[in-house]
Amino acid sequence: MISYLDFEKPIAALEARIHELRSTADTGGLDLVNEIQKLETKSEQLLARTYATLTPWQKTQVARHPQRPHLRDYLAHIFTEFMPLGGDRLYGEDAAIVGGMARLGDRRVMVIGHEKGHDTQTRIKHNFGMGKPEGYRKAVRLMELAGRFGLPVVTLVDTSGAFPGVEAEERGQAEAIARATEACLSLPVPMVATIVGEGGSGGAVALASAERVLMLEHAVYSVISPEGCASILWRTGERAADAAAAMRVTAQDLLQLNVIDRIVPEPMGGAHRDPAAASQALGKAIAEELDALAGVPARDLLHRREERFLAIGNL
Repeated sequence: MISYLDFEKPIAALEARIHELRSTADTGGLDLVNEIQKLETKSEQLLARTYATLTPWQKTQVARHPQRPHLRDYLAHIFTEFMPLGGDRLYGEDAAIVGGMARLGDRRVMVIGHEKGHDTQTRIKHNFGMGKPEGYRKAVRLMELAGRFGLPVVTLVDTSGAFPGVEAEERGQAEAIARATEACLSLPVPMVATIVGEGGSGGAVALASAERVLMLEHAVYSVISPEGCASILWRTGERAADAAAAMRVTAQDLLQLNVIDRIVPEPMGGAHRDPAAASQALGKAIAEELDALAGVPARDLLHRREERFLAIGNL
């Protein structure tokens, strides 16, 4: 069953009516095919209209949808032979950031990304995708390993931000994020980053400083959450919708600002309605970007990363 967001209530009502008519037809032996088809057409049209005109705040809600696919789903649908590599060799393991070697088609790659979890137990285990210093130091270790063995790096970003707890600060959170960002920028191999859900603050940038940055159609990417921005500017989180619009957090806005390079379309109604189709589109886009970067000398890759970040905001 799909969980419906507040703005999807009219769609939910139609789909509930369709389900009710199907049950009636199955149990009562009635011919309701025409009525069901009419409602299905109406529901599809309403879904298309709704998602064609989403506000930035509504896109933020879609990016946070509890059934939106996360790293584990993309690993299952896009990659094969995934071999997880854990630990930062300094402190310990961080389940919020997962990485390891895998195969994308015929190509060996290093995959690193945030994992939010899919239920209460796994969300607690993965700390809701909020990485700690050891997670970012693990990412640095894996990027250095990828550079040593000539493996392209693919990152899947989905975090509300790095973990802000006292213990993370005590272990050097800011330094770990800075080192991870530096590791991205100095990689001698191709790197493709994708914002698949939320891209929040430095916790996202630390895994997204690539020469090619992609973004799913209904993902969001910003320096702070809309609620956090609203609490600073207006002293209330209730104006999060206004903050989301002002910050231009959507993929469409960020493409215009040169923050990202490409938008990957999602299935109608969002990636959570068809994770397999969303994964297929994302896998194809990543493969195309890696094909375009294959054979590019390391010096040119470093220059491209430098140029793309200097160009951010230049319209």
